[in-house]
Amino acid sequence: MVTDTLEYQSGFRNHFATEALPDALPKGQNSPQRCAYGLYAEQLTGSAFTSPRPQNLRSWLYRIRPSVVQGAYQPLDNRRVATAPLAEPAADPNQMRWDPAPLPEAPTDFVDGLLTIAVNGDAGAQSGCGVHVYAFNADMTERFFYDADGELLIVPQLGTLRLRTELGELEVANGEIAVIPRGIKFQVRRGDGVDAARGYVCENYGSPLELPGLGPIGANGLANPRDFLSPVAAYEDRQGDITLVAKFSGRFWRTRLDHSPLDVVAWHGNYAPYKYDLANFNTINTVSFDHPDPSIFTVLTSASDTPGMANLDFVIFPPRWMVAENTFRPPWFHRNLMSEFMGLVHGAYDAKAEGFVPGGASLHNCMSPHGPDAETFDKAAAAELTPQYLGNTLAFMFESRYVYHPTGTALDADFRQRDYVDVWSTLRSHFDPTQP
Repeated sequence: MVTDTLEYQSGFRNHFATEALPDALPKGQNSPQRCAYGLYAEQLTGSAFTSPRPQNLRSWLYRIRPSVVQGAYQPLDNRRVATAPLAEPAADPNQMRWDPAPLPEAPTDFVDGLLTIAVNGDAGAQSGCGVHVYAFNADMTERFFYDADGELLIVPQLGTLRLRTELGELEVANGEIAVIPRGIKFQVRRGDGVDAARGYVCENYGSPLELPGLGPIGANGLANPRDFLSPVAAYEDRQGDITLVAKFSGRFWRTRLDHSPLDVVAWHGNYAPYKYDLANFNTINTVSFDHPDPSIFTVLTSASDTPGMANLDFVIFPPRWMVAENTFRPPWFHRNLMSEFMGLVHGAYDAKAEGFVPGGASLHNCMSPHGPDAETFDKAAAAELTPQYLGNTLAFMFESRYVYHPTGTALDADFRQRDYVDVWSTLRSHFDPTQP
């Protein structure tokens, strides 16, 4: 790359203009007859050309070689990664939970370390999402990747990631997230001093993630646009025997290049990777009684064709003060129209006493009952309700209007907890008609 120093631009989906060499960006037009430095102009479009201006996503790239300079694609077998719809859907109403995915022993990079837990919707119809976990211990060096089926929301749980993209680099640590838009080529490497990395990926087939509306909250709160960071231009002018892996229409493909695809010297537009530090989330909570629905913790949302019913919501449960009076403070027992996949980045989750650990996951599908386990209920029901700071915690949820279908691999995994339902088995009746 032209520099090893990571630099960022601030703002959620701003129109950025950045160049790694002076005057590499053309003045006043996008595709001049001759670009500076002998570069090629290439447009990358993430929306329909006729989308309304607020939803129109595109960036102009000025690169050393255009993307068409590559070989023919050939199928690449990858049976660990699935795409909706599954040939044999496996959804059922049982609550499910998994331990953390084991770290590999043999050298494994990010692409080979992906494992699909569940999918929903239909990638071909651009609806729903896929939920994957990753565990890897080797950097991508001569291999690059892009996803044509959806944008990738990456949630690191163990180990810092270095994402080397066409538009620049992002370093993403535990407690941060990154989004790689559909079609952008990138590599995943480990951060300095990291032996192995693990985390979660949501592959959003639907409309691109955006900030939720604030409604009665007003102008401020939740995630602020200024805290989202996109990379500045950097480039790699390197030749070699390069493999580009593509995920396209549910299958993996590979092609050969004789150069690095990270050769964008300058770019401008609003279609770019970004990262966000979840510690910057301005949590809204109750200061009287009860507590609000978990939707109040939404960081990003992907809209569906039904107003108010998300294709996908990315929701977090961060450190926060609990001050509600005369209230059962952990999440209540509930059954939802929306389906919930949950993960834990670090710390403990206040609805579970044990079993739900960092790197683990749970799945509660549409109308399947769930809530605090017996130990948590007994403790919370008897607690003295003084103000309490709930620290050392960061859980998240991929919530969707579509039912999640677990993959056969996830259902058969050794790290699936097959006795999860037993955490509620000791909840007993406290009913006494003589004691109002």
